[in-house]
Amino acid sequence: MKIDHFWHLLKTDFSYQSPQKRRFLVKKFPKWATLIYYIQLFFTILTESLTARKKSYEGKTWGKGSLRILKVAESAGGKFHVSGLKALEDLKGPVVYVANHMSLLDTLVLPCILLTFGKVTFVVKEGLLRYPVLGTIIRAIHPVAVTRKNPRNDLKAVMGKGRALIADGCSIIIFPQATRSATFDQTTFNSMGVKLAQRAGVPVVPVALKTDFQGNGRLIKDMGAVDPGKELYIKFGNPMFVEGKGQDIHKKVVQFIVENLKSWGVKVQPNVSMKNSG
Repeated sequence: MKIDHFWHLLKTDFSYQSPQKRRFLVKKFPKWATLIYYIQLFFTILTESLTARKKSYEGKTWGKGSLRILKVAESAGGKFHVSGLKALEDLKGPVVYVANHMSLLDTLVLPCILLTFGKVTFVVKEGLLRYPVLGTIIRAIHPVAVTRKNPRNDLKAVMGKGRALIADGCSIIIFPQATRSATFDQTTFNSMGVKLAQRAGVPVVPVALKTDFQGNGRLIKDMGAVDPGKELYIKFGNPMFVEGKGQDIHKKVVQFIVENLKSWGVKVQPNVSMKNSG
């Protein structure tokens, strides 16, 4: 499938379901799925890195590379369920996408979906910019880089560069969790995305992600085992403008993510502070 066909599908069906294919080897032998996944993934990232060195890496070029990775996951037994895109159809400008963060796949696959609706980039951990090969691609998409060590400086960076990008018509994807995790801990999910949307005067769009098909590794976090038995879910909520201090919108974002994760069988850590306050 070419990127134009994929985008047309998203704009007409407002969803995407991976085609039904028999993947006997990857279903029967998970280690085989992991092997073919990483071989193809490394080759694709290397190819895209070389492309990013030669020319501008945005729009359709970035979308093509991201779609190739989605197809790599499918070839290793991954089955995607993308929904909620109808809510993005009538957007008149940029938004702030606020999502939970499960695996490296989040960063690699979301672009081919969201570029359907306009320019977009990420808030990323500064260390990603220095990654060999992948770092070339990350730098080429002109992200907002944060340290994850100094919350005050990170907030300043997001409010500064983030607002400038939004003013230029670029949406921002932000993962407020401190680190990627197969479980969802509400206490580590900060309100930085809501604050950015409020100051920039644009809507917040909550995004629930279940991408633990690619696990997080023990020695190398980006290289965990692949589990073809775990289907991949990506769901978008309705855009919401932020009023007041934004606490209510932040709670709605968290609620949207929690409800969907639970429906997909994901473990959610209870919000102890909210239980105590009740």
